[in-house]
Amino acid sequence: MASLFLPKHSLPSLLSTQIPKTPSLHSLPLVSKSSHSQFYGLTFSSSPSLPLPSSSSSSSPKKASIFAKVSKGQVPPPFTLKDQDGKTVSLSKFKGKPVVVYFYPADETPGCTKQACAFRDSYEKFKKAGAEVVGISGDDPSSHKAFAKKYRLPFTLLSDDGNKVRKDWGVPADLFGTLPGRQTYVLDKKGVVQLIYNNQFQPEKHIDETLKLLQTL
Repeated sequence: MASLFLPKHSLPSLLSTQIPKTPSLHSLPLVSKSSHSQFYGLTFSSSPSLPLPSSSSSSSPKKASIFAKVSKGQVPPPFTLKDQDGKTVSLSKFKGKPVVVYFYPADETPGCTKQACAFRDSYEKFKKAGAEVVGISGDDPSSHKAFAKKYRLPFTLLSDDGNKVRKDWGVPADLFGTLPGRQTYVLDKKGVVQLIYNNQFQPEKHIDETLKLLQTL
């Protein structure tokens, strides 16, 4: 069997010669407050111009708010748009009766289809309340016509080319501005806004909220 022979000097003494002694805290030089300091052969540069965190309320993150141009109690800007049959329809046409104007992102999308069908299923309730229902999106009349035919939608769909009316009314966008918003307005007989409801991800809630209000008008 092979034998291992160590040199005469002991292992502790070998280690003591190889491992540098760690300087004590008392022997460490303090970093000066100047812009350039030497620390064990390394140069550190500080940036006095960098802002320090503040405990004031201005440093805390604030939730961004989007305010629509049209508010409750106002008369919204008028419009004249083409419906699914290519006929021009003006907002003034509905004066004298309550009207539900709902802006939605696009035809045939899951949420918009669910919303349109929910309005369709409750359409008799809207008629009983004496109200009209109008859906608006940036799709062209031919897209609206196919959408209305496929899902048997009994109400008017208007084509907002270039989203001009959406911008005039100040309908906020969703998902960091990448998706047209879903917002519903209820106008009374005088054309004054009595309700503004926004819910991108629960389209059926628009129907429930508008019916609640219409029953009080």
